[in-house]
Amino acid sequence: MAVDSKQQHGAWRVYNTLQSLGCPLVDGLYLRETDSVKDLLCTPSLHRMDILKWICSKICPSLKEKFSAIKSAQTEELVKEITQFGHEMLLCKAEDQELIKGLATPSRQLLFLEQLLLIAQDSNNTSEEKSADESMRNEDLLSELMSPDHLPDLVQLMNPVCNPWSSHIWGQLRATHLAQAKANQKKAKDTNNSRHLKIAQLAGDDLADATALLQSTQTTLKDLRKECEFLQSDPTSPGATLSHCALKVAISDMTQLMTAFSQVYDTDFKSYCQRAPPVINPNTHIFQAVHQLLRRCNMELEALQQLSETSSVLAETVTQIQTDKQYWSKGEKHTLPNKLEALKNRYTAFLTSHQS
Repeated sequence: MAVDSKQQHGAWRVYNTLQSLGCPLVDGLYLRETDSVKDLLCTPSLHRMDILKWICSKICPSLKEKFSAIKSAQTEELVKEITQFGHEMLLCKAEDQELIKGLATPSRQLLFLEQLLLIAQDSNNTSEEKSADESMRNEDLLSELMSPDHLPDLVQLMNPVCNPWSSHIWGQLRATHLAQAKANQKKAKDTNNSRHLKIAQLAGDDLADATALLQSTQTTLKDLRKECEFLQSDPTSPGATLSHCALKVAISDMTQLMTAFSQVYDTDFKSYCQRAPPVINPNTHIFQAVHQLLRRCNMELEALQQLSETSSVLAETVTQIQTDKQYWSKGEKHTLPNKLEALKNRYTAFLTSHQS
């Protein structure tokens, strides 16, 4: 199977980069045919999936544990994980699982692998620079410690000796300790006094608030007592007797009125309430026709509104397709108008060359 020159160079670049990074999955293969290299990198297989896992783990070491937790039978889960990682690295779409499975075109697969390996190379160079800097700092520190100027300090550090302090230093330390202890006691006493004072102030404030609340409650109770004086009056007094008698008379009058209404309803109103409903005017079909016309008008208005919303959504979609860069060409993303313009220019150039 013949391979074009662009895919040829891309396949060998990916293969050589894997060998330079020390990928164990290509170590010892010694491939010489371009078709063999292309089949290794662009044909669906477990070996190709292991190479993808190794590259992703090289870029992000935390993925190694996640990949090891996925069983060999869970191929779809592994494909989803690598697809999500490629989408986070802005190298493929979130649903572009065909590319990870090896079912996309060889050009897309080789471009995807090249971009992944570029990121892996940058990560590898960064880690090597860090390790080189750390080793350089360690060597500088050792050379500084082993210099003749610091040799006595190094000997004292390796053989530490605790010499006792002299008597005047002990006295100074004891005096300082006693002064510090007295200052701490005074500070604790002042803190305790301030705490008691604050508690007393809070207690006084709470007592004042409780007194004010009690006084307002007493005032409210007095106002209610004044409004309900007839309940608190003496039953033997003339006012209380009059109030009770008036209540009894009102209840008696209400009972008589309800009884009279029941009799009048049974004799005069009940027959009217059981009559059949009145006959509807035969011209009601006019109202029904108007109602149907209004309903159709509302349906047409709703349809026009939905059409307007659909047109807006289509316009936004077309604008997004024309402005979003989502078509690859020469390693860069381009918009649809730019892609069409490039195609038109190529077609014009093709016609011009053939006419000439």
